[in-house]
Amino acid sequence: MKRLPKRTVLLLGLLLLSALAAGCGDETPEATDTDATTVATQDPTAVDATDAGTDSVVFADEDFEATDWTEETHGNDVAPDFEEVFDDTEVKRLDVVVSEENWQLMLDDLTAMYGEFGQRSRGGGGLEDAEEDPIWVPANVFYDGSQWYQVGLRFKGNSSLRSSWSQGILKLPFKLDFDEFEDDYPQIENQRFYGFKQLNLKNNYEDESFLRETMAAVVFEDAGLAVSHTAFYELYLDHGDGPEYFGLYTLVEEVDDTVFETQFASDEGNLYKPDGDGASFVEGTFDEVYFEKKTNDDEDEADWSDILALFDALNDDTATTDPATWRANLEAVFDVDVFLEYLAVNGIIQNWDSYGRMTHNFYLYNDPETSLLTWIPWDHNETFQDGQGRERSALNLDFSDLDSNRWPLIAKLNADDVYRAQYEANLSEVISGAFETSRIQALYETYADLIEPSATAELPGFTFLEGDADFANAIDELIDHAASRADAVDAYLGGQ
Repeated sequence: MKRLPKRTVLLLGLLLLSALAAGCGDETPEATDTDATTVATQDPTAVDATDAGTDSVVFADEDFEATDWTEETHGNDVAPDFEEVFDDTEVKRLDVVVSEENWQLMLDDLTAMYGEFGQRSRGGGGLEDAEEDPIWVPANVFYDGSQWYQVGLRFKGNSSLRSSWSQGILKLPFKLDFDEFEDDYPQIENQRFYGFKQLNLKNNYEDESFLRETMAAVVFEDAGLAVSHTAFYELYLDHGDGPEYFGLYTLVEEVDDTVFETQFASDEGNLYKPDGDGASFVEGTFDEVYFEKKTNDDEDEADWSDILALFDALNDDTATTDPATWRANLEAVFDVDVFLEYLAVNGIIQNWDSYGRMTHNFYLYNDPETSLLTWIPWDHNETFQDGQGRERSALNLDFSDLDSNRWPLIAKLNADDVYRAQYEANLSEVISGAFETSRIQALYETYADLIEPSATAELPGFTFLEGDADFANAIDELIDHAASRADAVDAYLGGQ
């Protein structure tokens, strides 16, 4: 069913937020080179006010010149510039300018999904229950004195989006697509941001340290696994009244071409984003709907035979009757080494919002070089903690709290002597290498010093911090957690 805009539902909430922003305006962190005046004068594609009141996305005049365009910064024929976009030695600033009309449409769209801003929905619900993603609208992006034109902007996320909205916190997660509207604006065909097509601005929901997403990526990468790059950005958003500080975000690389081109041998393989019952890999639960195909999804190429082969190999009776044959058949379709390494990292850093508890937050990529489905971790704001209750607690390192019937990809590998021994060897390597206690604690302190001014400058209505000491306390908890995980691994391996 198509969602209809409901602007009037938001009126009181938006008026309240406007009053709050006006009252806190003097507290906004000092603008850098791209201040309100600069943004306004650099935006030649602003929407004409006569377009106000429409229920459809409003497009600016197509007759504009992309004067800031260079091949290095905007073109598609350059290598992605990781040093520029994902520099972890400084906090950068990103400005987004969206018309008042299109911003209202975005808010109306979320109201149709979740109900009124600042009110918890009685029915629960979330994006997993919606038939569509939030709407895309065109916006202009400014960075380091340059403009990117009519960039696709939308809200993103599941619980991080729904919960932020229901709590009345406007620090919402966003996705940027730099050529989403190239059909409407031919002059931005194949527009990129230093080689990147899509980028994610994650709002660090439930993470008062602002570091979990970044630190998880660091550990996965150092353990030799493919993972998205991250960086820290202050986001300023202008939706009609000048730039507002929306807070400190974590910029996260989209799992797409740049990941494949730099961390795999080819970008031509099938990419899946599993979500839902079938993503448990329980025998008989496969359905294409649970394995969204992100690449090679044309009708003549859209087959799921590689996923079906994984289901068949994993759930074959030879797992108990002929383990050697079962392992050989499984390893012919699935990169078991990568998954066992992932289990070791995921167990050490403690991530409850992942496979073993939840049927989401991972990708599968059929690596053309090996023809093996390869696990890629995703979404790490819930890492580095025990959890939030029985069903939202991180798995024990020995998987003694795993429901084997619901999570066969872990249960069957753990039941196999060869694979369990490999997993335990991985635990030992990770805790002495990628998650070595003193190294991780030093990284926490380095990053904390870097982002503290931006984190603690967040404003009421745009922050998840509830007090002045929350950020420092969260960093202390991470430092203590690192030491505790070394003890946990020692205790587990020592008892074998």
